[in-house]
Amino acid sequence: MSNEKEQRLREKLLPEIEEFKAQRSTLQLATQDADGVPNASYAPFALADDGFYILVSELARHGTNLQASDKLSVMLVEDESESKSVFARKRLTFDATAEVVARDSDTFTKGVAALSARFGEMIDNLAALKDFNLFKLIPHHGLYVKGFGQAFSLSGAELLDVDWKRDGHHGTPKQVTEQA
Repeated sequence: MSNEKEQRLREKLLPEIEEFKAQRSTLQLATQDADGVPNASYAPFALADDGFYILVSELARHGTNLQASDKLSVMLVEDESESKSVFARKRLTFDATAEVVARDSDTFTKGVAALSARFGEMIDNLAALKDFNLFKLIPHHGLYVKGFGQAFSLSGAELLDVDWKRDGHHGTPKQVTEQA
């Protein structure tokens, strides 16, 4: 794909992806425990300039899993009632690393404030509970699917490099360089 076409694709898709993320309140989590046993769950999230923030209890299975393994997969998915076809729901998936955020850090304050702005005072109450931990999810590479034959690999800093996947939804994302 030519650099001009790549640039046009980015200019069209990135705002659409940002709007899609803003319309979602929760993300689906695929975590694993210390023995590698998988678990699917979800958590409300807030997005900041340095990643996604979630506040989860260590009493929950996914809370324990995130402490056992910092690798996870995340999905934001269009609601079935909004979708033109349940076979091609819009979705954004990405592999990520989870970092436990120290309670006495500026990052903790930032993450809780982002969640609180989105979900209200319940976040402040949960953040005060000792069994709740704040995690920052840092995406590595992703895939945005907006319909049949419309899958786009996302890579680079903040997943801003876009490549139209014409070979299916799997495989290593092709590196697309950003124009300076």
